[in-house]
Order: sequence, then structure tokens, then C-alpha cells
Amino acid sequence: MKIGIIVISDSSSRGERISTTQDLITDLVQPLGNVEMVEIIADEKEQIKKTMITFCDHHHLDLVISTGGTGLSPRDVTPEATREILHKEIPGLGEMMRISTLPFTPLSILSRATGGIRGKSLVVNLPGSPKAVKQCLESILPVIPHAIEVIRGEVNRCGG
Repeated sequence: MKIGIIVISDSSSRGERISTTQDLITDLVQPLGNVEMVEIIADEKEQIKKTMITFCDHHHLDLVISTGGTGLSPRDVTPEATREILHKEIPGLGEMMRISTLPFTPLSILSRATGGIRGKSLVVNLPGSPKAVKQCLESILPVIPHAIEVIRGEVNRCGG
């Protein structure tokens, strides 16, 4: 599996803060495949869309994971940008991340993370904090290989 990571952070894109989430994501997805691309970009809707489209359409990555920009601040636009580039949304990804992190913090219900399909790529939004990244990614990691198989056309039926 070919994987790309997009870190969405104004301060990290300006070099004012070092993001550690890409290393954490790389470690967690290592059993699935290789991280082939990492980009650190600002919280700018058009830049997020452009980067996601490039990862999916031009580099043909199987899995594109973004981290950051899923909260409530005025600069958090990752879910909006993601929805605009998706061909199919998969609401269950965001739902699972919120449900699984609720025991740790009631604030998890405020996350707007989502995911879906663009072409032959699975796109997943994760929050920006390392703790939330770990909890959210671990909650959906078990379904990612099956989702990729279905997206690739290797499996044509879901369910038992």
C-alpha cells in the first residue's frame, strides 16, 4: 500500500513549530505499507484540496491521511476541503473516531474529521494532536485494508 501524509498546520508550515504527528502516523501505518509522501501545509482550503488531489490523482496513493484542521476554529477547514474533492464520503470513519475517543474526552464529539474515496484512493482526516491521532487512527486501522481492497476492485462484496 502506498501512503501519503498531509500535515495541516499554519505554524508548522511556517517552521515555527515542529510537527510530530507525521512520525506517529508513519509508525502506526507501517504494517499496511510505505509512507511515500509527506507534505506540511497551511490551513488554506485551496492548498489542502490541491495537495489531496495531487496525492490521489497524480501520485496514485492508496491511502491519504491528513492531520489537523478538524476542529472548530475559524482556520479549521480540512473537512470542508476534503468533502469538496471526494467522490464518495464514508461517514463511518469520522463516526468511529468520535465514538472510540469519547471515553477519553467528551470533547471528541466536537471533531469534524471525515473520510472518503477519491478515485482509487482512501482519504482520511485525523485531528492534529498526537494523542488524538493515535486514538483515532487505531480505531479505524482494522478496516483500512478491506476498504482499500474494495476501492481497488479486488473485493466486490462487503459484509458476511
